[in-house]
Amino acid sequence: MTEKSSKTGTIGWMDLSVPDAVAIRDFYAAVVGWKIEPVDMHGYDDFCMVPAAGATPAAGICHARGENADLPPYWLAYVVVDDLDASLKSCVERGGTVVRSPAGDDSCGAFGVIQDPAGAYLALMEAETEPAATDGE
Repeated sequence: MTEKSSKTGTIGWMDLSVPDAVAIRDFYAAVVGWKIEPVDMHGYDDFCMVPAAGATPAAGICHARGENADLPPYWLAYVVVDDLDASLKSCVERGGTVVRSPAGDDSCGAFGVIQDPAGAYLALMEAETEPAATDGE
């Protein structure tokens, strides 16, 4: 048996999309002290940025390509939700817009991007399931 993550409602990831990810990657490595881990994007690399003393990436720095090519540089927060489809439906019911329908793969899980009624963008990512606690543990 599994239950949803205790991380629901928290920021689970941050992505920065920019035209020149290499230059900005180096900027944040120097300014913040992040280590750089390349991520193969089939023809170019994006980057996971890892705290100097950590093993878990803190953020991603991505080339603004494809559907992001014409956007200005931006940081996008990903908030963890229990049920992505239910959260996207709730967004629309409350006057928001689903900008990117659920997407993802085994490496990053399911996510979608919304725009709230004020015009702000936010990504929602589905919580990973965790083993349920059992009596006596």
